[in-house]
Amino acid sequence: MKTEVTNKPKKNSSLSKEEKDILASYEAGEWKSIGLNSKLISSYQKAASATLAKNKRINIRLNQLDLQSIQKKAFEEGLPYQTFISSLIHKFVTGKLVEK
Repeated sequence: MKTEVTNKPKKNSSLSKEEKDILASYEAGEWKSIGLNSKLISSYQKAASATLAKNKRINIRLNQLDLQSIQKKAFEEGLPYQTFISSLIHKFVTGKLVEK
């Protein structure tokens, strides 16, 4: 028995209304390329690499209960706890960490 393969995207009910609107707009051909040149692409690639670079290592001592709480919150976020700590530090130094 032979099955036909189609390139049609499946309708995904897990998309939010905004995501569905964007998908419909894209499928309707409303999106146009801005024609990035190689110089602009290169600058974006360098910025992305610098953002993702983790070229320094630190050691830190934490209270055991604080570490356990951090590990729990990291697990809830689906992140390794060290990545979570790094994210918190980055948000703090860039002013994006907001107190409740």
